[in-house]
This record gives sequence, C-alpha cells and structure tokens, in this order.
Amino acid sequence: MSTADLISSAHRVLVKVGSSSITGDQEANLDLIVDFTVDLKKLGKEVIIVSSGAIATAAPLLGLTIRSDDLPTSQALASIGQAKLMGRYEKSLARHALIPGQILLTVENLDQDQSSLNALKAIERLLELGVVPIINENDSVATHEIRFGDNDQLAARVSTLAGTDLMILLSDIDGLYTKPPQDQGAEHISTVEFGDSLNSIEVSGTSTGYGTGGALTKLAAARLATIGGVGVVLTSTANVVELLSGDCKHTWFEPSSRP
Repeated sequence: MSTADLISSAHRVLVKVGSSSITGDQEANLDLIVDFTVDLKKLGKEVIIVSSGAIATAAPLLGLTIRSDDLPTSQALASIGQAKLMGRYEKSLARHALIPGQILLTVENLDQDQSSLNALKAIERLLELGVVPIINENDSVATHEIRFGDNDQLAARVSTLAGTDLMILLSDIDGLYTKPPQDQGAEHISTVEFGDSLNSIEVSGTSTGYGTGGALTKLAAARLATIGGVGVVLTSTANVVELLSGDCKHTWFEPSSRP
C-alpha cells in the first residue's frame, strides 16, 4: 500500500525522528519534517512529533563528546540541547505561523496511570489549540536503569496512549531488509503482516553517532505499536518529501485488528 493511501486513511499521525536525521550535516532535515507536518495539518490531520536530538545538539556547542557511561554529562547536555532543539522547531514552525508545545516524558510518567493520563490530556489540548506537540524523553532526569533508551519505544508508547492511527518512523534506511542493507543479497521487505515473527531476517542492533536506536529498536517499536492497533511506516528521513505522493520506498507494519 502506498504511503499516500496510508496517510489518507489516518486522522491522527505521529512522526518520529532520530538525532542523526536532524543534527550535524543533516540539520536541514528539520525544516523538511516541519513542512511535512504542515502539509498533514492542511489535510486535516492531527500531528504529534517525537524528536530526539537534544544531546547531539548541545555537545558540539561545548566541544564535548558523550560516553554511554557518563550519565551526569549526558544529563547536562540534554538540559542545554533541549532548549536549543525546541528553539529550532519554534523558528521552523514560525514560517507557517505555528508554534510548538514541549512535552518531556520518562518511563515512570507513562507507567503510572495518573501521570500518563495527564500527559494524554496535555497532548489532546495542544492539538485542540492547533499547537504541534514536540515530545522527547526527559534525559536530564532519566537514569540508566529507568529510561526508554531510545525514542523509538517512546514513540510507540505515545502512539498507543494518544490513539494515533499511524506512526511514521523516520530513519537512515528506507525500510526493513532481510539482512543489513549494506550486505550482499539484502532484500527490501515492503509489508510485515501482524504477528509475523520475522525469524528469518538478520537485524543489526545499534546505530552510530549520538542516536541510540538501530533497526532492532525500530522493529521492537513497530511491534509494540501494532499490538496497540497503530499501523507503522518505516522509511528514510530523506523520503519525507515523497510520503504524501506515495512514491517512496518504505516498510508497512500492519496493525492488529483487535488492539
């Protein structure tokens, strides 16, 4: 099924973008994602963005690199970078006379009934006001033991919480392959039926740079979302301008009919 058809049938859409897609050499992609969001809104869609990028935004400003075991530095960088990241979204959305609304969440927020309900109410109200919710993990207070670890899982949790019809996972690859796409003989998978174990494919677990999500985390997030009744499109961030035309290569994860 084309992405145009999938988007057409959805009312509420969540777009998830990773650090490597909107920072460093790929910084210009943020405007493309915002433009895509605006195009969806013009079609009458409600749009939620889950965006990584706080730590990757801050580190170059201070001449620092981040180690996985250096929690205080990562928390400090998240605090600095989140403000800068939201400033970028604010500036980009202002081109369309729109404003962002920031929501920072932790695992504990979504595991507890009252705080998850409060998060949902905030999302709903922002959408009612025509504001674009920009959601990220609250890395400044998260710990190694209790955190999402990657925003793919956060996006899946928010998708089911907010009752979205479609989750679009933007990555550095254009979908799921039978083996890592750089390997000889790798074949693109266009559709994953709900309940498919995918035992026959080879999936890498990590990515590079500041991003913590790889193909494995995206596959896990897609499974979590589809169990909750949310269909998932996995494609490359470079394809965002072609999503509405339906011409881009992608993988479609079919949702459960009984979430």
